[in-house]
Amino acid sequence: MGTSTSPISSATYNANLLVAELAIYHLLTGRRLTRLIPHFTPESAIQTLLLTQSDRRLFLSFLTWAPPRLHFFRSSLPLQSLSFLLHCRYRLHSSALHLSRHLALSFPLHSIFNCLSSSLSLFRPPFPSLPFAVDFLIKSYSSLNNLSDALSAVSLVRGAGFVPSLFAYNSILDCMFRSWSSIDKIESFILEMARSGVSLNVYSYNILIRGYCERGELDRAVRFLDEMVRADCSPNVVTFNTLIHWYCQCGKISEASELFSRMEKIVWPNLFTYNLLINGLCNKGKINDAQKMFDKMRERGLSPDIVSYNTLISGYCKMGDVHQAQVSHNKMSSWKGGNFTRALKLVTEIWERGLTVNEITITTIVHGSCKKGSTDDALLVINEIKKCSIKPSVVCYNALIKGYCILGHMNEALEIVKDMEGKGIRPNVVTYSIIISGYCKSSDFDRAEFSKEIVQKGIKPGKIMYASLVHALCKASKLFNAREVFDEMLESGSQINELTYRSLIDCHCQNGDLKSALLLHGKVIKRGALPDGVTNNVLIKSLSKLARMKQAERALNKETEKLLYKAQEKKLMHDSPNYNVIIEHCTKAGFKSVLSLLKGFCMNGLMDEADKVLHLMLERKWKPDASVYSMLIHGHATSGNVGKALRLYNDVVKDGFVPINNERCFGDNLFILGKG
Repeated sequence: MGTSTSPISSATYNANLLVAELAIYHLLTGRRLTRLIPHFTPESAIQTLLLTQSDRRLFLSFLTWAPPRLHFFRSSLPLQSLSFLLHCRYRLHSSALHLSRHLALSFPLHSIFNCLSSSLSLFRPPFPSLPFAVDFLIKSYSSLNNLSDALSAVSLVRGAGFVPSLFAYNSILDCMFRSWSSIDKIESFILEMARSGVSLNVYSYNILIRGYCERGELDRAVRFLDEMVRADCSPNVVTFNTLIHWYCQCGKISEASELFSRMEKIVWPNLFTYNLLINGLCNKGKINDAQKMFDKMRERGLSPDIVSYNTLISGYCKMGDVHQAQVSHNKMSSWKGGNFTRALKLVTEIWERGLTVNEITITTIVHGSCKKGSTDDALLVINEIKKCSIKPSVVCYNALIKGYCILGHMNEALEIVKDMEGKGIRPNVVTYSIIISGYCKSSDFDRAEFSKEIVQKGIKPGKIMYASLVHALCKASKLFNAREVFDEMLESGSQINELTYRSLIDCHCQNGDLKSALLLHGKVIKRGALPDGVTNNVLIKSLSKLARMKQAERALNKETEKLLYKAQEKKLMHDSPNYNVIIEHCTKAGFKSVLSLLKGFCMNGLMDEADKVLHLMLERKWKPDASVYSMLIHGHATSGNVGKALRLYNDVVKDGFVPINNERCFGDNLFILGKG
C-alpha cells in the first residue's frame, strides 16, 4: 500500500489518493459523492477509510454512504477488515460485532486473520487492538455455532503471542453447551482456560450453571454455585433465577424454596424470581404458599406484573382439580366461595392498577369456572370485562360455550354463539365442533346435522367437526347422510380418524350391510390406518351373527379368513382384549378359517396365539396334519424357542404320529433345530 518507484503504480496510487481526498472534501462540505462513484476502486475506498481514522464522524458518514453504492465494498476482504478494525478502534461494539459476523460468514478464518494482521501497519498510532478484534470474531463464530473456527481462532491468537479475553472464552463456553459438546470436552476447555491464567467470572459461572441445568445435571450446577462462593465470585440474581427456574421445572419446589432463602442473604430477588416461585408453587397445587409469596413480593416493594397475576389466577382456577375426590357440593362450594372469588378479586386488582387484562387472564377464569360447572360466573366475567371496553376473543367465548355444552345446556350455548355474532366476533371451526359434540353428548343427533349452514357461513369443516358429524348421523341411523359427509371428508383431504371409520362400520353392521362394512374395513387398511380392537370386534360379532345362517357358512368362512388375516398381519390381535372374541368365533368357523389364523400367527412370530389355536383344534377333535405341526415347529424354531420346537417334535413322534409325504417339512425344521 506504500508508494512504489514504478511510474504506473505511482500514478495509480496518486489517482486513488486524489479520489479519497475529494471524497473527504465532499463529506466535510456536505456535498454529494455521486459524481465520484465511477472513479471509486477498492484501493481508493481503502485510502478514504484511512483518511477517516482520526475523525469518527467522517468515518461513519463514509460508511453510511459507501456500502449500498459501491458494489465491491461488502465483497472486498481488505475493505471489510479495515472497516472492522476502525469500528474496534472507535469502540463501536455493536457495529463491530455485526461486521465480524459478516466476515465470519463470508471469508475463510486464516484469510481474515492474515488480512487483519497486515492492515495494522496502515494505521497511525494509536493502533487498533488485534486481540480485541479477534475477540469479536470468536464471539461471532460462537454465536453461529461454528465451534471449530472459534477454537481455531483461539489458537491463531495464541500463536501470535496474545491471550484471548474472558469475553471470547465465555462465548466459546456458551457455544459448547448449545452445540451439545461432551461434558469431558467442556471440562477440558475449562482446565485450558485455567492454564492460560484466565479466571472465571460471574458470567462464566452463569453459563456453566445454565448449561448443566439444561442437561438435567442440577446437582453439578449447584456445585458451581458453591465454587463461586469459595472463589470469592459473588452470584448475581441471574445465577439464582436460573437454578430456581430449573428446580421448579423439575417439580423440586422444596429445593427451590431453600435456594430462595439462601438467595435473600446474598442478593435481592427480583420480580422474575417471585414469578418463578409463584408458578412453581401453583403447579404443585400449593396455592396458599403461592399467595403468600405473592404478598411477600408486594411487601418487598415489587409491583406484580400481568404474568404474576395470570399465574396466580390460573393457580386458583386449577385448584378445582384438587377437590375432585370430594363430594360434589363441597367441591362447588370451595370453587364458588373461595378460589373463584379470589381469582375475580385479582382481576379487579389488575384493572385498578391500570394493567391490561389479556386473553390469557380472561380465558383462564372462564375455562376454570366452566370446568367446575359455574357457567353463570364465567358469563359474569365476560360481561364485566365488556364494561371495561375489553373485547373477549373467540377463544374465550369457545371456553364458555364448551362449559354450557358439558352441562347439556345447548340453548344457552347457541345464545352465546348469537351474542358473539352480534358483537362482530365470528365463530370459528372450533366453535361449531364444540356445538356438534354437545348435541351428540345430549343424544340430539338430528340437530347435530347443520353442516350446510356452517359451510354457508364460510367455515371450512375440519377433521374434528367431520368426525363429530359422521358419528352423530350414524347414531341417528342416517347412514346415507353419514356416507355423504364421509365422501365430502375424503374429497377435502381431511385426515380421517378411527372414530369416523368405526361409526360407519358399526352403522353398516347395524343395518345388516356386512359387505359394505368389510369393504370399508379394507379401505381403512389400504389407507395405512390401523383399525383398533373395537372396530375389529364390531365386524367379528357381525360375522358371528351371520354364521347362524347355514346358507352363509361358506361366505362367512371366506370373509372371516380375510378379516382375521388382515388383523393379525397388522399385529392388532396380539395382547388385544378382543382376542377371545376372535377365538370364540373360530370355534364356530370352519377348519380352513382356523388354519388360516394359525398360519398367520406363525408367520408373524405370535407363537403363544398359535399354540392357543392348536389347543382349540385339539379340543374340537380336529386332527392336525403334518403341515400344521410343521408350521408350529418352524415358527417356534425361527422365533428362538428351539427347546419348545424340539419338545413338540418329540411329542409328535412319541404319540406315533407318522407324517405321510411330509418328511421334507419335518426335515427342514430339524435342520433349523440343528443350527440352533
